[in-house]
Amino acid sequence: MVSRPLIGISTYLENKASWGVWELPAALLPAGYPQIVQRSGGLAAMVPPDDPGHAPSVVARLDGLVVAGGPDVEPGEYGAARDPRTGPAAPERDAWELALIRAALTSGTPLLGICRGMQLLNVALGGTLTQHIEGHVKETGVFGRHTVTSVPGTRFGELVPEPTEVPTYHHQAVDRLGRGLVASAHAADGTVEAVELPGMSWVIGVQWHPEMGEDSRVTEGLVRAASAPHGF
Repeated sequence: MVSRPLIGISTYLENKASWGVWELPAALLPAGYPQIVQRSGGLAAMVPPDDPGHAPSVVARLDGLVVAGGPDVEPGEYGAARDPRTGPAAPERDAWELALIRAALTSGTPLLGICRGMQLLNVALGGTLTQHIEGHVKETGVFGRHTVTSVPGTRFGELVPEPTEVPTYHHQAVDRLGRGLVASAHAADGTVEAVELPGMSWVIGVQWHPEMGEDSRVTEGLVRAASAPHGF
């Protein structure tokens, strides 16, 4: 039997969640995240917020890491004043996921950032975010779809060479790219839709939500990288 790589997925941390007869604090994750990892050939493990100092030891036990979508990144993390349209802060999650990203970059662990995860990857490398763009969220709580076009010659471009329609829900976006990152896909309006870190390690961020669609090429790329002897 071929060993399946262990892919950690960061989670929400909510003060109150309801299921069955219970209403309790919960670390939770939409089911689409573990399902797309499993469908792509990986084993999925939830990685809830913890002391940021533990991030290197957590990442050391993983073959790959997904930083999931979620709330807006605290603008102070990239030196900006808060826009009134920016959502409530999630400081515990910001600190934990930034530590996970930095640990993965240091260790060369294959890394995929999804929506907020891509934005945090950019912030971890010194980049900034646009706190509000119009037209990318059509209706509260409803995913829209639009086309993204990859940049030829990039790792993402090899995975998804043709323009493709993606499920999306966001109102923030990458502004100034972080150190070493390159844009590897754009929307029709020029919004950066994917970023990557060229080099030996497999590091990609996507602005949309592949876990809400049928196209698993990006997560399949992550799982292949996580299955390789050195993560590339």
